[in-house]
Amino acid sequence: MCRSKVVLGAVLAMASLAMATLIPAGGAAAAPDQQKTCALPTSAAKFTKATAAQEDLDAAKLRSAVNQLSLRSRLSVRVFRNNCLVATNALAPVTDQVHNDLWSVTKSVISMLTGIAVHDGKLRLDDPIGKYLPKGVGWGDAAHRAITIRQLLTQTSGLDQAILSEAATLALDPSLPQEALAQPFTFKPGTKFQYFQLGPALLGYVVQRAVGKDLLDYAQQRLFTPIGIEPGSYFWLRDRSGLPYGYAHLFLTPPQLARLALLMSNDGAWRGHQVIPASYVQAVAKPTATNGCYGLLFWTNAGIPCTGADITDAQTLNRRAIPSAPTDAYEMNGTGGQLAIMIPSLHMTVVTTGYFGSLSLDPPVLLGAAPDEMQWTFFRGLMKAVKDAHVADPGPYRGDPIDLNIDPINYLDPAVLLRDVVTNPHCNLLVCNGTVPTKGLVQNLQSLPGLL
Repeated sequence: MCRSKVVLGAVLAMASLAMATLIPAGGAAAAPDQQKTCALPTSAAKFTKATAAQEDLDAAKLRSAVNQLSLRSRLSVRVFRNNCLVATNALAPVTDQVHNDLWSVTKSVISMLTGIAVHDGKLRLDDPIGKYLPKGVGWGDAAHRAITIRQLLTQTSGLDQAILSEAATLALDPSLPQEALAQPFTFKPGTKFQYFQLGPALLGYVVQRAVGKDLLDYAQQRLFTPIGIEPGSYFWLRDRSGLPYGYAHLFLTPPQLARLALLMSNDGAWRGHQVIPASYVQAVAKPTATNGCYGLLFWTNAGIPCTGADITDAQTLNRRAIPSAPTDAYEMNGTGGQLAIMIPSLHMTVVTTGYFGSLSLDPPVLLGAAPDEMQWTFFRGLMKAVKDAHVADPGPYRGDPIDLNIDPINYLDPAVLLRDVVTNPHCNLLVCNGTVPTKGLVQNLQSLPGLL
């Protein structure tokens, strides 16, 4: 009998030791079934809420992190765990119905549509874009038509770029894809990361041609409707030929942006329907050989070094994009801090909109064109609220090397602008392809009620 007790005690001790090895550092781990999991909402429903305790979060530390972020010119802040809304900022009820220009988050939406088109068998990532382009003057020579869809997704097309020059003809653009194809090569395709505005616009046109349907109609049918974003409830600006801008100018409310983020957090599935292939969702967050913090028109926290956008200069930092967040975090990122951040390992999603807010003396960081201080500081606080996992604390933001290269040729090159204005012998700001393009202008006016 005594011997049996000894054996039983040894078994229990070994079991306890085994269980202890399964608990992450930083506190006791909640079993998965102890955390509340919420159903994704229907089109009419609001997000289901949960308390911090139900999601194994420290309520005081969570509130402190959200309040701190709210002070950074934030219009809205939402934190989700297991699809449950666990925290918002005080302004959220006021800004819920305000449509924000998502700026470069639009690029990530183009990536989502590309993934859907791949799943539909309409294109492949390593196809040359010439396979889907019209033929004739203005639609690219052999070298331009050989650019691949993957190279447009990874921002490695090699075409000349200047962010503000590309955007300077906003709402006057006669044909965004032809403007992209008018830019000469500055690098061999596939060899160098350059944050290009017109590249995602060209990709949007390629997707439109591949699926044989207006790009916005395709987005509504295959992406927006399945996740509850109704027709007429948003606004997506088109060029004068009728193509939605692929690099910016998709206007959504913060809850609509949160739906896109939660779709990615759920491996592309929404209420049992696979909207985007899970394999593609996983692929967008993988760093590329030319930029450790960029995937397929998504930014990622997985790699080093990290190169930002070329305003005022394409700064490369020898660190991850957000050192205070888990390495599997990835995000949709738009000018001014329109952010949707997904952290698969923590089943956590953060969505925020606003206007800048980083505190830095470095011009690219201050302008949100390089890995920023605001996210470093926020996630440092947010990770302290997570009780069931440990994320190493890198300490406070120490500043990055100051990049004083403010050469306007980097971002306001007149040559790039001139090629946008006079794209080719058959296309300029007035006449393009034998007509004065007005289709997009009419469509924009018809869609404005969705914005208002």
